[in-house]
Amino acid sequence: MTTPTATAPTPAGRRARRKALLHWIAVHALGVAAALFFVLPFVFVLLTSLMSDQQALTRDLTPDSWHWENYVRVFETEGFLTWWRNSLLYAGLGTVLVVVSSVPVAYALAKFRFRGRHLSMLLVIAMMMLPPQVVIIPMYLFWAKQMDLSGTLWPLIVPMAFGDAFAVFLLRQFLLTIPDEYVEAARIDGCGELRTLLKVVVPMARPGIAAVALFQFFYCWNDYFGPQIYASENPGAWTLSYGLESFKGAHHTDWNLTMAATVLVMAPVILVFFFAQKAFVEGVTLTGVKG
Repeated sequence: MTTPTATAPTPAGRRARRKALLHWIAVHALGVAAALFFVLPFVFVLLTSLMSDQQALTRDLTPDSWHWENYVRVFETEGFLTWWRNSLLYAGLGTVLVVVSSVPVAYALAKFRFRGRHLSMLLVIAMMMLPPQVVIIPMYLFWAKQMDLSGTLWPLIVPMAFGDAFAVFLLRQFLLTIPDEYVEAARIDGCGELRTLLKVVVPMARPGIAAVALFQFFYCWNDYFGPQIYASENPGAWTLSYGLESFKGAHHTDWNLTMAATVLVMAPVILVFFFAQKAFVEGVTLTGVKG
């Protein structure tokens, strides 16, 4: 009985493997470089946040000793928990209001046939192109002088109950990908427009709704301009994005604490995107299928 022996790789086989390896490196090099470009700043911030005061911003790349208490010191800073609560209120409530108010408008623009539908869509696109700085003065005068809501976040939250142009546009593009036959079948079965929207359209539009919700949550969480205009005079209404600027001013030499506060501000956004990235990518991809 003879035992099988391993055959040595031929020169042609070695050349094929070397060519495949070089091809893999060429294809993935750009992706690896882009990943490092985005990841390394986060790694730098995280490692610096765990250093001591003396070691922060030195040539050391890793902490000599891990100072997890830096995060405790940030949370013990006066007002930080209030800023956190205000950011959750602003981002959470704002996201819910935008989704609830934008879905019916997008449904009407995508599935209804009425005179002026295309003009309405053009107005939505025009509102997307309008910078918020253009209308900030009359809006501030209305909310601060007429409604007496200066020093609060309500001037930023209440308008979201009336829809958002970008959310309407994105949802409308997604709803166009849903076949009209489903809507017509629901109407034939006796469903009204509201029931058709809630029972048929919304379940099928979950990826698009998830994409809009994430966009709005990220916008509200990172918004600096709005809280600066309306809530700057009241520290009790500051959000994390605006309060972080004050924190940096008070701890401008304590870079380890500043980096720890930065990590705590970024962490919710990163976690939300990590757990919802599948629906987010699917929603953004399908919005461009049909115009």
